[in-house]
Formats: sequence, structure tokens, C-alpha cells
Amino acid sequence: MKKKIKWIIIAIILAGISYLLYSMSKPAQVADPGMDSQAITFQVTKETLVHTIRVKGKSLYEQETSVYAPFSSKVTEWKIEDGQQVNKDDVLFRLDQTELQNQITREEAELRKAELETTLQSFVAEFDMETVGGELTEENRKKLLVNRESERLSKELEDVRKSIQRQELEQKKLKLQDSEFRAPAAGIFLFDSAAKKAQTLSDNQYVGKIVDLNKLQFTALVGEQDVFRIKPDMNVKVTMSAMKDVPLSGTVKHVSKFAKTGTDEDSMNKAAQFEVTISLEPSEYLIAGLSLTGDIETNRKENVLVLPSIAVMRDETSAYVMLDKGAGQYERRDIKIGLETIDKTEVLEGLKEGDTVVLQ
Repeated sequence: MKKKIKWIIIAIILAGISYLLYSMSKPAQVADPGMDSQAITFQVTKETLVHTIRVKGKSLYEQETSVYAPFSSKVTEWKIEDGQQVNKDDVLFRLDQTELQNQITREEAELRKAELETTLQSFVAEFDMETVGGELTEENRKKLLVNRESERLSKELEDVRKSIQRQELEQKKLKLQDSEFRAPAAGIFLFDSAAKKAQTLSDNQYVGKIVDLNKLQFTALVGEQDVFRIKPDMNVKVTMSAMKDVPLSGTVKHVSKFAKTGTDEDSMNKAAQFEVTISLEPSEYLIAGLSLTGDIETNRKENVLVLPSIAVMRDETSAYVMLDKGAGQYERRDIKIGLETIDKTEVLEGLKEGDTVVLQ
């Protein structure tokens, strides 16, 4: 009796193992009445799929015109206030001409003196030649040739010196015209703190800048894995940290081909970063210095089959989904995928519009 029971138990175990092996050999068909209450379903649809790269940075004025003092002098009058709107050729400030005019007068006198000295030297040299002309011995001939060559070289050097002096003189005369300094461009004038309403200005001192509020740009950094995907003229959707509900738009203007430099230690420990410049469309809310976030559109496909990325599973060889066959039946379906975004994946092969897949 005990042997009979033993053989019955062995038979039951063998039958169970056989059924298990049979079930494992048929993974494509799954019947589980309880699955419907646990599975999440997704439908294959046709949509426009857009791939973007998110960047963050600051807004800057695209067009800035720097203003420098034309020469060193006292300021006789300031005609501008910080933050004032100016038009091109508006007078910004006036400088005292006295010192520069004295310099021009002295240099003109020195140049005239040098020209008279050159004329006198030429006259003396001609006289010496006439004097030795009657006694033209071999020794005198050599001496004459040496004097002529020396005179020629001296004249060339003097001509160069006077040419440089004339150029400097002309530059000072042009600077004198800028004593009444006019705006080189239209926009908002912003003072440099060190020069604001100063009583004197030094030669070529930075006074401030004129900015065009209607032209701003957005500069951001991207990693080396994204820099080659971004091209000029790509569209960008921009949001401000301070006003997220205000939509802004822009266009990629420039992508740097050189990584931002840092310390040697930073270069060793951090991935390379490249600067991207985005031109922004005008907006009444835009000013320089704002924190911005941009989504750069790097790829767009119209009317393609898509699935939520969460529904796509992968093994060592392929991507696949669990296709809903109806009546509680589910089938593994290998698919070929294309463009991928954070939340959507393009399906190139394996599914059709309207198919339903499940996520267990």
C-alpha cells in the first residue's frame, strides 16, 4: 500500500513538472483572468514626435555698444543720465579742448621745424658737393659717395619719423572733433560705476555702454553628448524662472566649437561644456540677467506611430511590447523603434495604429 502511494506521489510530481515545462515553452500566449485588473493599457497612435534638448542659462543684451573717452581731459558737461534712452548722434558729454589743442600746436611747430632743418641740411650738402667738385681726387670721390649715402639714409629715416608724427597729429585732430562726444548708436545708456559723472576722464577710459533692449540673447552650456545635435537656426521654446506662464521663443544663433576653459582639476573631473547662443524674440518682459530654460528642437517627425516609452521593454537582443490580443490574451511582439523622447517612442515595425499594448 505504501509503495502504491509513493508511486502516485511521484506521478503527480512528474505531471506538474511536465505542465510547467510546457507552459514555459509557450510564453507568447498568456491567459490570466486576473490580469485585466492589474494591467495598464496603451494604444498605438499617430502623432507628431519632437525631440528636444533642455538647456539653462541667462539672458544677455545681444547688441551692446561700448563708450570710451576719446582723450584725457576735464568733463565740462554731462548730457546723459544712467538708464536714459538715447538716439544715435545725441550728445553724451563734452570735454575741455585746451590741453589737446596745445599738444596739437606744439607738434605742428615741431614738425615744421624738422622740415626746415631738413631743407637746410640739403642746401649745405649741395654746397659741399660744389666745393669739392673742382678737386675731385679719388679720396674726395669716396668721401662724396659716403656723404651722399649717409644723407640718403638719414633722409629716409627722417621721412619715416615725420610720417608717423603726421599720423599721430591727424589722430589728435580727429579726437578734438569728439570733444563733444555723440552717441554711436541708439538704445539705453548705462554708466560704468567708475566713470559715472566723473569730473575728469583719462584717455580711452571706459565710460559705459548703450544697449538695445529689443535685442536679447540667451547663453547656455551643453555637454559633449549634445553639442553635435544642436545646429544654427533650430527653434527653441523658452521659459523664464520668474514667470513660467509667459511663453517665449528663440532660435539657435551659434554653437561654440571650443569647450569652456577651467582649471586643470576641473578639466580632469568634469565633462566638457560648450556654449550655445540663442537669439530671443522681443518681449516686454525680457531684460538682461534673467534665468531662462530652453527646449531646443533637434528633430521633428510628423504623423508617425508612437507609444509611451514606459510601455517599451528590452532584452539583450531586441525591444518588445506585450500586445493585447483580446479576451485576456497577451502576446509578446518584437518591434523596431526609431526616434525616442523622454515620454514617447516611435515604432517603425511590429505594430499598427490602434493596437493596444499592456504594461504588467
